[in-house]
Amino acid sequence: MSGTNRAPLSAVVVGGCGLILVGIGLYFCWLRPALLPEDARYLGATLEELSDAAPGIGNWLNLVFWVLGGYITATGILTVYLAATAFRARVRGAGVAVALAGVFSIGSMAVVNVLIDSDFKVPLVAVAALWGVAMVLYWRGR
Repeated sequence: MSGTNRAPLSAVVVGGCGLILVGIGLYFCWLRPALLPEDARYLGATLEELSDAAPGIGNWLNLVFWVLGGYITATGILTVYLAATAFRARVRGAGVAVALAGVFSIGSMAVVNVLIDSDFKVPLVAVAALWGVAMVLYWRGR
């Protein structure tokens, strides 16, 4: 196989980040509890106090996270597709689109998780940084 058919490293990394988003989205849809201990910690209440104050909050949050997870999964699927097509081929505007998608998806999630001192902040910041590395590679032509 010739080297001309190999995807640039930037496309491989962005595609990997897209797959991670798919995983995060599926976690939100199917596995994430309505309230995590860190949620209660941030709100300054126990999980029991929150459930007592709003008995339907768990069911409502499950629906919210189902929708949010769907959007995260969709973003991941589209990111993988862009990485394999327009981003890889360096179609005009693809780099800007992927950069903005990173800022508004994993970037904003990482920032919020740092602000709330989430237990998940380190892996999310790592994925955001990896996306940033991919963008540097892209703009350097790699």
